[in-house]
Amino acid sequence: MDNITASELAGFAVGTFLLSATIAAPKIDALSSASQRSSLGMCKRCGNLRRIACSRCKGTGSVTERGILGINFVEDLLETLGRESKASRVTCMKCAAKGSFPCPDC
Repeated sequence: MDNITASELAGFAVGTFLLSATIAAPKIDALSSASQRSSLGMCKRCGNLRRIACSRCKGTGSVTERGILGINFVEDLLETLGRESKASRVTCMKCAAKGSFPCPDC
């Protein structure tokens, strides 16, 4: 990187900004939703639903068996596109296949 141009430097800056915005988006969303819930007089964690979705199975009650190191890119892509994956699904051990927990704040 002896001679870096201004446009390359601007590209690196924009890329860095977009990456950091992508990483920070879920935390900012959680902060704003908690603020809205508290201003409406609702529970900050569950929004008066009295249930919180399981973080492992995302509320479905079952998880997909993963490959080496718990990563399977093809199956994740198929699941994202809404297609059936060929991987076997097993019940979630964290929530005992219920998909949610009682809210500890309610």
